[in-house]
Amino acid sequence: MYGEHHDLVHELPEHRETIHTLKTENAHFARLFDQYHEIDKEIRRVEQEIEVVSDEHAEELKRKRLALKDELFAMIRKHEAAAA
Repeated sequence: MYGEHHDLVHELPEHRETIHTLKTENAHFARLFDQYHEIDKEIRRVEQEIEVVSDEHAEELKRKRLALKDELFAMIRKHEAAAA
């Protein structure tokens, strides 16, 4: 859906505490988290027609966001498994 927020906590609300912990304790996670949100903001600007880019560029941004989300989610799952 256009303009929909895909922030990580919104996407994975059941992992809110782990996300917070990893953001504060894991510099790599924090860096990826920031990259994810920057790309998400850019996608929203494109979808709201605030910025104009080619369809190919828009799709590449979406692929990057998905890849980052997958990597972040893997880190979340690993952290939670280790804590269990």
